[in-house]
Amino acid sequence: QVQLVESGGGLVRAGGSRSLSCAASGGTFSAYTMAWFRQAPGAEREFVAGIKWSGGRTAYADSVKGRFTISRDDAKNTVYLQMNSLKPEDTAVYYCAGVSSWTIPQTSRGYTYWGQGSQITVSS
Repeated sequence: QVQLVESGGGLVRAGGSRSLSCAASGGTFSAYTMAWFRQAPGAEREFVAGIKWSGGRTAYADSVKGRFTISRDDAKNTVYLQMNSLKPEDTAVYYCAGVSSWTIPQTSRGYTYWGQGSQITVSS
């Protein structure tokens, strides 16, 4: 059973930066597409960024393009989300997700494994 554990959440001022990490265990991490989703209060869970198992292809939501960067270190079984130029509307619980797939699904239904979530709060 794959387990995903996020870390790095917290409070940050608008315009600041924060990095999230997601450590995976219990599976063949290098074979999984990994992604970050987020969910704000009262909103649906939305796709933020994804990275294919090879690390050679990424995808981003329009709202974070140019500000967020997803990366992975297969030797450490870890995926990262570097968030720059943060805005108050980026405030949400951020979830790490994984699936064995040839693509980068952009809906939550496309993922099998989920972390517990990490809160990011951006103050104005």
